[in-house]
Amino acid sequence: MSHPNETLRDIYDEVLRRNAGEAEFHQAALEVLESLETVVTKHPEYTDSQVIRRLVEPERQIIFRVPWVDDRGVVQVNRGFRVQYSSALGPFKGGIRFHPSVNLGIVKFLGFEQIFKNSLTGLPIGGGKGGSDFDPKGRSTGEVMRFCQSFMTELHRHLGEYTDVPAGDIGVGGREIGYLFGQYKRITNRYESGVFTGKGLSWGGSRVRTEATGYGTVYFVDEMLKVRGESFDGKRVLVSGSGNVAIYAIEKVHQLGGIVIGCSDSGGYVHDEAGIDVELLKEVKDVRRGRISEYADLRPSASFVAQGSLWDLPCDIALPCATQNELDGDHAATLIRGGVSIVAEGANMPCTRVALQAFAEAGVRCAPGKAANAGGVATSALEMQQNAARDSWSFEHTEERLEEIMRGIHDRCLSTADEYGLPGNYAAGANIAGFIKVADAMLALGVI
Repeated sequence: MSHPNETLRDIYDEVLRRNAGEAEFHQAALEVLESLETVVTKHPEYTDSQVIRRLVEPERQIIFRVPWVDDRGVVQVNRGFRVQYSSALGPFKGGIRFHPSVNLGIVKFLGFEQIFKNSLTGLPIGGGKGGSDFDPKGRSTGEVMRFCQSFMTELHRHLGEYTDVPAGDIGVGGREIGYLFGQYKRITNRYESGVFTGKGLSWGGSRVRTEATGYGTVYFVDEMLKVRGESFDGKRVLVSGSGNVAIYAIEKVHQLGGIVIGCSDSGGYVHDEAGIDVELLKEVKDVRRGRISEYADLRPSASFVAQGSLWDLPCDIALPCATQNELDGDHAATLIRGGVSIVAEGANMPCTRVALQAFAEAGVRCAPGKAANAGGVATSALEMQQNAARDSWSFEHTEERLEEIMRGIHDRCLSTADEYGLPGNYAAGANIAGFIKVADAMLALGVI
């Protein structure tokens, strides 16, 4: 750590020592700690009270075995995780991810990011995250259901609408949420709809929740453009990924006048100069559960590239919406040569440290995931409000609330960066604004 502040350096050294081998968590912690030097200089009470040292340590880390039976009658064993990071502002809140890459370090990095993201929304929710190394790809509906039921049989004892409220993430969509909630209801004998978000509309879900992360990211970028006296009109945009976040980011870019010329999945990317056909993309990914190459087969204006990188295409705006550390220093250099001026993280920590440094040196404005993709969890909190009131809001009203929250987050990041002598630094503004709200709550609550 290159920090001159001795206390922050000591805290980061402790993070490395206590969490050996958890590279993603180290990266997330370092990014936040590097933003806090001016804060602790101005507010020594945050170091005197050990708030930062407390905040980098989760309140609770749960690891458990998930045994289940596949369609051949063979017992499979996966590992489940839930990291309940901080409840200073409200119940733990954060998604569940099913992907082979999931391990404790990844869940901790996601949970740590979630603290500040949730704080930035201004809503009363704490930070947490969970998941499993189970891979739903290629599994039958019955196998997914049996896995979800086994996963929830253990996790249910740690959840509750005033304790911990999960949602979906990579590999966990409406189908999986349904199976998880169904098992929770079965075990607890309670229809506690506020214990999960991302539910189906017919059983307590919120309109706009599916669209929220992608829409919110684009609303954030729209504000970034307005600061420069610009709009989406005519802007060429790249969106990595082709899941919910990417699909609805593409949809909102088109609604605001931009054109998305490329998107991707783990098999490659498609280039479509006519603009990605969102309805066709939804058909391929949501209905057929197919690969992005099928989109190119059905769209005459599109071509599929199995080798190379989506970021090789010249663009004005890049929205990495797939997964962590997907955009590295080489990709950043290529994007800069291609004329990119704004990067907004629709995924959690998709840009490596080297990439972020390259963008900063080139004057490219970057919106961090904890701010730009906060629309998903913000709408989850709105779903919790509706569940608590036994109410249901219209799509228009919910989207209006989402837009208002995202524009507020943008302004908070920018004004906080200005206040601490870092004008235009969205990452520092997000880290500082998110931290101060949580830290002040922790001070008010005593040693917790």
